[in-house]
Amino acid sequence: MTVSFETAIAQFEPELPLAVGFSGGADSTALLVACARKWPREVVAVHVNHGLQAMASVFEQHCQLVCAELSVELFVCKVDAKHRPGQSPEDAARRARYAAFDEVIRSGRITHSIKSIALAQHADDQIETILLALSRGSGVAGVSGMPAKWTRNGHVFFRPLLQVSSIDVRAWLRSCGVEHIEDPSNADVRFTRNYIRGTLTPVLETVFPQFRDTFARSAMHAAQANDLLDELAEIDAQTVCGGAFQDPAIRLIQQLSPARQSNFLRHWLKRRYGVVPTTAQLNELRRLVQACTTRGHNIHLKVGHGHVMRNGMVLAWHHPNDLC
Repeated sequence: MTVSFETAIAQFEPELPLAVGFSGGADSTALLVACARKWPREVVAVHVNHGLQAMASVFEQHCQLVCAELSVELFVCKVDAKHRPGQSPEDAARRARYAAFDEVIRSGRITHSIKSIALAQHADDQIETILLALSRGSGVAGVSGMPAKWTRNGHVFFRPLLQVSSIDVRAWLRSCGVEHIEDPSNADVRFTRNYIRGTLTPVLETVFPQFRDTFARSAMHAAQANDLLDELAEIDAQTVCGGAFQDPAIRLIQQLSPARQSNFLRHWLKRRYGVVPTTAQLNELRRLVQACTTRGHNIHLKVGHGHVMRNGMVLAWHHPNDLC
């Protein structure tokens, strides 16, 4: 399943013009250099300054120098990536990055009409994602890892290096003689990803030399299973609420089997409201739905940053601001 860096770039055919997420690290530098060489004057770089490190300004200056050498237009976004209580720093930074991409494209600052965005996560990043999902007890959606292609706010995102090992990415970059920077936070083992990268991945490589391929195959199977569950949820949504973007009738949810209830409710909350319940929340919600047999029965359950509530004969999710 793993391929060489050159093969991955040769197979990457996004709609142009293309924006590349550029941190200045080895992976994003390799991706930017390769894309700029393959599509001259059709590539721009977007650097997100999270403002979380003393070196942030140094990273930004380095990116400016690299882009100048490549004759690539660079756009810098300064964001507030501080995490909220109960939110992981990694999740806060990720959300800030996507919001920055949205803002840059929406603002019209980019002279190109961007069609696609490429991010530099590779096969080792995918392994870390899968291991983290397993450690959290995730279902098939989590175990399927990061998608290689998806759409967000009308723009297509790609991860063209998901089948390329970190070693191969860095070897290719060294052969180009292009400088990159090392983020000192990558050595901080307080972050679980870094601990996996420095401690667990080398052990896996020793015990299971082909683990990148076998993990990728498992992720592919999980992704296929998740697609089937989504298709089933869409079928149930047509029966229960006339589509995933409507609120469902409680009595019709009750007619589904327990497994289909859980699958439908998870899918409905994500599609309709953009929230993902925990396993405990989902089990409690299903219990409340099953117990709802009288007009006076109340449902009020916290899910995400809002609440699932009974609204007459249907379920609905309400943001706290909606209740003010």
